[in-house]
Amino acid sequence: MTEFSAFRVHEQDGEVRGALEPVVLESLSAGEVVIRAAWSSVNYKDALAATGKGRIIRQFPRIAGIDVAGTVHSSDDSRFRPGDAVLVTGYDFGVDHDGGYAEYCRVPAEWVVPLPDGLGLREAMILGTAGLTAAICIQRMETNGQAPHQGSIVVTGASGGVGSFAIDMLAGLGYRVTALTGKDSEHDYLKSLGAADILDRTSLDTGSKPMEKALWAGAVDNVGGEILTWLTRTTQPWGNITAVGLAGGTELKTTVMPFILRGVALLGVTSSGCPTALRHRLWQRLATDLKPRHLERIVSREVELADLPQVFDDMLAGKTSGRTLVKIAGE
Repeated sequence: MTEFSAFRVHEQDGEVRGALEPVVLESLSAGEVVIRAAWSSVNYKDALAATGKGRIIRQFPRIAGIDVAGTVHSSDDSRFRPGDAVLVTGYDFGVDHDGGYAEYCRVPAEWVVPLPDGLGLREAMILGTAGLTAAICIQRMETNGQAPHQGSIVVTGASGGVGSFAIDMLAGLGYRVTALTGKDSEHDYLKSLGAADILDRTSLDTGSKPMEKALWAGAVDNVGGEILTWLTRTTQPWGNITAVGLAGGTELKTTVMPFILRGVALLGVTSSGCPTALRHRLWQRLATDLKPRHLERIVSREVELADLPQVFDDMLAGKTSGRTLVKIAGE
């Protein structure tokens, strides 16, 4: 195979920098399946990894990108044949293993998910890690007894990828959803996804008591820090909080009282370590009952590999909403 383009991240003298450069297949991380990439996407984790703002990538150089969808180019595993439509998200993809910001990717067969019926390659990357993460949140809450009749679910960091999908999916399942956001400009967008109520984060009184008035039957939290602390104080008895993000801080200053007096459950969510069997089931759900009704509305931007540095800067500066798609070959 001749050279092809990839967005590769280097570290030199403590500075992390990514750029588009030519690579060859033999230089990629090992794996049984070679994928011709069609689409990828940009997640907050990608921005942290490619800029060095977060210690995500541990060994350099590394092709970034934690998501990809495309077709099998070649396979040493009998489960996959050339031309099969597939996707990869999570595991060590784009972190300790060369990722999806390249025209070709090579990955272990166990990481590869057949594209479910009902999803196209582009749709799969509108969803990507963000959609899978939102699906895990809902699955964990449902497993722990969450149901629409119990009351409103609040989604924090609502205008981001995970937040947008969580609102759309939960509303589609019949939940009343409250969106918490600090972006006034996004109110109409969030309502169009299914949010029944909007809370302004900038004017929020988070209180100081170990337990405040119980407001929420459950929560999907993309922020962490003080907001997550507030959620533990304000979730109803037997409610579930799924913790996804840390943009608002990594510390959690709470007490055991909400957990032992109200029976509140705090459920951690990570998509990178999602068990393979559950991952496959959730992608089937993402093509059926959890498929967002407003997929295209959640796409805010479509870019190419060369545009990634500007996208990363915008994302880290809080200037993005919804999902950014990366067109590599298209469909």
